[in-house]
Amino acid sequence: MYYFVSDIHLGGGDEQQARCTEQRFLRWLDMAGRDADTIFLVGDIFDFWFEYGHVVPKGFVRTLGKLASLTDRGVKITLITGNHDMWCRDYLFRECGVEVLFTPQERVIAGRRTFIAHGDNMNIADKPMLRLMNTCFRSKILRTIFSWVVHPDLALRFGKWWSNKSRLSHPKPSTVESLGFLIDYAHTYKQQHPDTDYVIFGHLHLGHIVKEEGLEILFMSDWTDEEISYGTIDTKGKLELKTFR
Repeated sequence: MYYFVSDIHLGGGDEQQARCTEQRFLRWLDMAGRDADTIFLVGDIFDFWFEYGHVVPKGFVRTLGKLASLTDRGVKITLITGNHDMWCRDYLFRECGVEVLFTPQERVIAGRRTFIAHGDNMNIADKPMLRLMNTCFRSKILRTIFSWVVHPDLALRFGKWWSNKSRLSHPKPSTVESLGFLIDYAHTYKQQHPDTDYVIFGHLHLGHIVKEEGLEILFMSDWTDEEISYGTIDTKGKLELKTFR
């Protein structure tokens, strides 16, 4: 079985909320780990993660231990970074065995060609400020300068404030119409890659699946509600949107 989950935002909110979210995620990992071939973490697993050469954010010990335990057992875990955790380096791979990828991926999974992306920097040609921010945040040069100039305590305090502000300023979509720009992106991608079967996104915090002739598009929820949606592809290649309570 192949599992897909996104937008956990570990560390987000106050201390009690952050601990509750982490405990729920650990229970989900226990469930998925029972029969998982691969677990895809499709971005924004952390509310803010900035990794220095020898410093990583405190907290998340239970999650990191669980990820390491699963990979030690032979479960493959792949993180495709989102806009809240794009500043990874090699810590998650060296310490936890997690494959970290910084760009959308096309994989053949159980015979189905699948495109997987967080979705944060797609179909934004008409948003120049957002394009500029994406370019700056993803610049390795600017990230290196930032790590040299800013003390980790200040960087992580600023990052937590920025991440919280970003989440609060972008209300959670309540209608399927809110997914339109990523559905349009999926259609364009399908035209350019006709053999694509599935497209999987996070980012918009709304669980939904679009089924069309020759293409299925799956969106996953965040972890703020009692019911959490995630995706699976079984060994026969069937894509499903499932609920974790």
